[in-house]
Amino acid sequence: MAKATQKMSLHSRLVRSIMALSTITLLIAAISIINMVDKEGDETIASETRAWANILAKNSSRFLESDNDVSQVKLKEELKELITTPIINHIHVYRLNEDGSVEYFTSYNKNHRFPAISNKIDQISQLSTIQYQSNHLELIVKISQGQQTLGYLFIQSSLLEKQSFIRKLTYMTLAFLVLTLMLAFAISQWIFRTTTQPMVKLIDDISKISQSRNYQTQLTRQPYKELDILTKSINVLLLRTDKHVSNFVEEQKHVESKNQALENRLSARTDALKESNQELLSTLEKLHEFQDQLVETEKMASLGDMVAGIAHEVNTPIGLGVTASSLLADKLSEIKMAFDNQTLKSSQLKKFLIDSDENVAIIFRNLERAAKLISSFKKVAVDQSSAESRTFNVSGLVDEVLLTISAKIESANVNVKVNCPEELYITSKPGPINQILINLILNSIFHAFDGLDNGTITINIMNLSDQLHINYRDDGNGIDESIKAKIFDPFTTTKRGSGGSGLGMHLVYNLVTQALDGHITLEEEEERGVSFDITFPVELAASE
Repeated sequence: MAKATQKMSLHSRLVRSIMALSTITLLIAAISIINMVDKEGDETIASETRAWANILAKNSSRFLESDNDVSQVKLKEELKELITTPIINHIHVYRLNEDGSVEYFTSYNKNHRFPAISNKIDQISQLSTIQYQSNHLELIVKISQGQQTLGYLFIQSSLLEKQSFIRKLTYMTLAFLVLTLMLAFAISQWIFRTTTQPMVKLIDDISKISQSRNYQTQLTRQPYKELDILTKSINVLLLRTDKHVSNFVEEQKHVESKNQALENRLSARTDALKESNQELLSTLEKLHEFQDQLVETEKMASLGDMVAGIAHEVNTPIGLGVTASSLLADKLSEIKMAFDNQTLKSSQLKKFLIDSDENVAIIFRNLERAAKLISSFKKVAVDQSSAESRTFNVSGLVDEVLLTISAKIESANVNVKVNCPEELYITSKPGPINQILINLILNSIFHAFDGLDNGTITINIMNLSDQLHINYRDDGNGIDESIKAKIFDPFTTTKRGSGGSGLGMHLVYNLVTQALDGHITLEEEEERGVSFDITFPVELAASE
């Protein structure tokens, strides 16, 4: 719940406004006066300092021209007699030698309690104009005779008297400001009392009307024009309020009668809704059972695809073996007949031996291929029907899966690229991994490469931080934008009329998240095709 905004009283607003306006006006005036006095004081002291510097420089020129040893002492005494102003703190006189060097000649201090200062010879050019410091200002002027420069005079004047005057002026201004604010406060209180008495009476009358709820009462006229207009408006509002209250009471009675009828209808519909909800819950339970059956059917469908592929793959080497064995039997019958008739030739026997070697080799290769296919199928089928954990080689598991559905891959003209470390052994559940890879590959063949002449599937597998990372990617048609957000939901398919059940990706999602306790995400920024990232925890095992 929002906190109520604190209201400011009219009294506070009036007093604060008058006090703030008075304070701002007086502060601006005081600051302007103090700044003006400060500036004028600086200019006055600077002008007086410049005049004293010129007078003292003119009087010092004859002492600098003299080679008398006592000229320094005489000049010092001369300076003490000439300087009658209290603003001068220090005087230094420097003599310019014929070789252009400048040396200290004599000085003047305000009194013996004033500490001496270092010479300013190295600041002659800088102090040719007045420089202000915190408590004083400094200036250096030339001491010349005609067109000849004899030396330089350094003068330091005090700003303390001006600063003391500014402080006194500030204190006086502050005192005047306080007195003025007190007067402004008293005036604002008087104005508030004289103008708010009718308002207080008006507030009391409105409070009484609110408590009694007698909206037919009319407020009395007010002495001020604005309040009188407000009073008239409130009287009109009271009359209208009384009318609305009467109408509201009548409407309330009408609404209560309607509410009673509505409650009766709602009670009846609630009972009907309870019956409908019970039927809906029963239907949902049956739907979940049916969905589980469909998921199991999807698993068996993928196993059926593998069986059909293996049957096709096994028939080829067995057929070649049967053909080679039949040919070998025919050749053997010919040799036996020739041997019985004693017409067997050495060339005929030699040719029979060569053909026999080739046929035996053909029979051996094809029987070995059939045995390998059947062995791979047995491993994949056993893994699919078992959710037990065991240690296995990931690369070998992927090869067995690809071998069992090689017929589907070849018929669709799909190239499968697998990037997986050869010596990656893990302890996990191979059955769910088999089903995941088979469903993803068959889903790509059935959906992604539909209408394409060829395609590429890339499977990248790595182990990182006790997690097996599988990135499955194809360059097919991609996923329609309308179903991207619900790709893992059951019964989501774009081929419902072409044999698609919409449970393939839902089965993959369940296997990853439930059987393997992992995560699967769809990368949506792919320009072409589709990409899935699958991660689940595994235990890294030593190479067997």
